[in-house]
Amino acid sequence: MNIPSNLKYTKDHEWIKIEGNIATVGITDFAQSELGDIVYVDVDTLDDSVEEGEVFGSVEAVKTVSDLFMPLSGEVIEFNEALEDAPELVNSDPYGKGWMIKIDISDSSQIDDLLDAEAYKNLIKG
Repeated sequence: MNIPSNLKYTKDHEWIKIEGNIATVGITDFAQSELGDIVYVDVDTLDDSVEEGEVFGSVEAVKTVSDLFMPLSGEVIEFNEALEDAPELVNSDPYGKGWMIKIDISDSSQIDDLLDAEAYKNLIKG
């Protein structure tokens, strides 16, 4: 299971890469392996301000649809358009080409509530 130490994580299995005031968000290697083959990524919150914990989109796999939750409050400023034609990038490269959105963070104090790699590893071990 790939859990990069330079990222932050949520209990909902999103990863977050923070660069200044911008956060790149995707789902973890664990999440994509649990979902199976991803066939569609739906994000209809582009240019919207979304609060931490609210749904910003969904991921559709062959057998299930799963909501995506905002890890931090902010404005969704970018959607990874490559996923429109190749949603399977989430499976093959979840921490790279399979990223989903970029957020302009509105409350950086929420970063302290995110999990580090070790805490996330413990979470998925149960």
